[in-house]
Amino acid sequence: MHFTSFLEDGRLTIALTGEIDHHCAKAYIQVIASKIEAYMPDVCILDFRDVTFVDSSGIAVVINALRNMAQIEGKLLLTGISPQPMKVFRASGIDKLVEMKEAVL
Repeated sequence: MHFTSFLEDGRLTIALTGEIDHHCAKAYIQVIASKIEAYMPDVCILDFRDVTFVDSSGIAVVINALRNMAQIEGKLLLTGISPQPMKVFRASGIDKLVEMKEAVL
């Protein structure tokens, strides 16, 4: 698990990398929650540009981030989503709950 994050103008961007599966999902959930709690952003952007694989554990990461942002009345945005994660998110209905932007290839 590797990620970077930065806060700019009330927008917290967290760039995720690699595969998001049951091996790392819990750690991602905890890190994202702690960043949201620390910075209290208006918008949290999860950048999936460098994510190569997502399974149902990745859905849990997004749902937990959405819950954390809802608690502070903020907005969650997913960006840079490649085809495989996008397929998983659409099949789960996440795209109806969270604004998502596909990766520009």
